[in-house]
Amino acid sequence: MKIGITCYPTYGGSGVVATELGLELAARGHEIHFITYAQPFRLTGREERIHFHEVTVSDYPLFQYPPYDLALASRMAEVAEFYGLDVLHVHYAIPHSISALLARQMLAARGVRLPFITTLHGTDITLVGLDRSYLPITRFGIDESDGVTAISEHLAERTRAAFHTEQKIEVIHNFVNCDEYVRKPEHAEARLRYAALGERLVVHLSNFRKVKRVLDVVEVFARVVKHIPSRLLMIGDGPERSGAEWLARDLGVHDLIHFVGKQDQVQDLLPLADLMLMPSEMESFGLAALEAMACSVPVIATRVGGVPELIDEDVTGLLFPVGDVENMAAAAISLLSDEPRRAAMAEAARGVARDRFCTTRIIPQYEAYYRAVIEREERKTLNR
Repeated sequence: MKIGITCYPTYGGSGVVATELGLELAARGHEIHFITYAQPFRLTGREERIHFHEVTVSDYPLFQYPPYDLALASRMAEVAEFYGLDVLHVHYAIPHSISALLARQMLAARGVRLPFITTLHGTDITLVGLDRSYLPITRFGIDESDGVTAISEHLAERTRAAFHTEQKIEVIHNFVNCDEYVRKPEHAEARLRYAALGERLVVHLSNFRKVKRVLDVVEVFARVVKHIPSRLLMIGDGPERSGAEWLARDLGVHDLIHFVGKQDQVQDLLPLADLMLMPSEMESFGLAALEAMACSVPVIATRVGGVPELIDEDVTGLLFPVGDVENMAAAAISLLSDEPRRAAMAEAARGVARDRFCTTRIIPQYEAYYRAVIEREERKTLNR
């Protein structure tokens, strides 16, 4: 198939999933066209069967806010017609589903068919989409999509409840490449860059937004290190990083924390850790946790959103209420002090990632969904 993909080309979860999906689909022989304002950060520009089409917006003085959504719609229509796309897959509803709808209408006027699928990722529904400024247009974009998917059952339910849509929402969970995200013998030496022999290594990975509660990560670690020699590896960057750094200094643990910023190859860092902390206020799925699990790293997380669909309590990780720093710290201390239990949980985490969320399980679900949508739209055209 020839598939167009539009996403935010950033380090956020929706952009990561969309980019990895494109890479996996291309590896399976499909032709992928990314249409967005910048090349997604996980692409090198040298991948086979992957093309990037930049969306440029006119900087006309009359425009106080550059109309990116209109420029995106025009570029979608151009690319779809020129390259003969079979389907357009947009990630994050706002404004991508509306741009795709406009592109579909533009092409239909010229006798060109372009079905589009919208994948809902979380804050496009639970935060931005519920803003009264965007709620009607978000609902319209969902209703007008030729197909809609969500990354968790929880998000699908939230969407139906909040937007009162009758659109059928297909749940296709996030995924991980289990061949790339895996613990290897060479990681033992690499780990020494961050933790000495005899020290435990705890990891956190996020975009450091307020919803990720990175200050809780530092609070938990400060309690852990009082009982167990440990280091903390903080992967990512964002508005809460400065606050986390100052809190670490105030708590006297700054010298024990590695703030390494945004990293393209997180699969080389996650396997170095003994435990992941993910104390988020909301996670529609928890991609970072899945990537850690694939690397045999158990997760201490919050019991929110779609996280319970991923983490089996007391099997692959431990779940707590939001803000329960004291009990999360106690659980981390207990787990890091009991290596047989931690190792068993790590093995179970790898098993769940491999058996339920590996690319070999999830990507075929997307392929089947694309074909179903394309065939349904073809039948509609024949019946007109």
